[in-house]
Amino acid sequence: MLSHDRVWAAIDALAERYSLSASGLARRAGLDSTAFNKSKRLSSDGRPRWPSTESLAKIIEATGASLDEFTGLIEGRGASPASRRLPGQSRATARRAGGFFDDAGFPAGQGWELVELPAQSTESSYALQVQGDSMLPLYRNGDVLIVEPGAATRKGDRVVVKTTSGEVMAKVLERQTVKSIALVSLNPEHPDRDIPMREVEWVARIVWASQ
Repeated sequence: MLSHDRVWAAIDALAERYSLSASGLARRAGLDSTAFNKSKRLSSDGRPRWPSTESLAKIIEATGASLDEFTGLIEGRGASPASRRLPGQSRATARRAGGFFDDAGFPAGQGWELVELPAQSTESSYALQVQGDSMLPLYRNGDVLIVEPGAATRKGDRVVVKTTSGEVMAKVLERQTVKSIALVSLNPEHPDRDIPMREVEWVARIVWASQ
């Protein structure tokens, strides 16, 4: 049964899963930093207050979580994900040395370090560190992205794309056809990209991000 306590507990669990406080989660979603404070969970007469559907949609969008993931937290599934050690690499370094990835987008060769992150991931997941401001305000310089090569992608997903020239970029997927892929930069100071698919080596979905 859906309950007030379970929904608020799921919000707390989502924040913890993405290495955020409740206030940090609210700020990341563009909400007032006090939106999820304990005092905001009760009305002035002491009755339980539900979070708005808009605020729930914003935190799911801000973290890149799926609706199924959040529903699982409400139901008590996976509230305390185990830490996993994943191969990690600086995105700037990856751009300079394309040999760090194989043709399918998986880590290969030397130059990788192990990083430990509290995230849902598979054996094929790996970490990239953001360098630069092209993904502001969503991702900041130094944030770590967990990437899942081979995961299905759709419009609106955050993705990492590697071109045949060795460039690696993190953008938002706007459109992908057999001829081209359209990518949106969240920072208006950086241009959107429309790349012919013949120049795309691989596309990998971002499934988790630290802050």
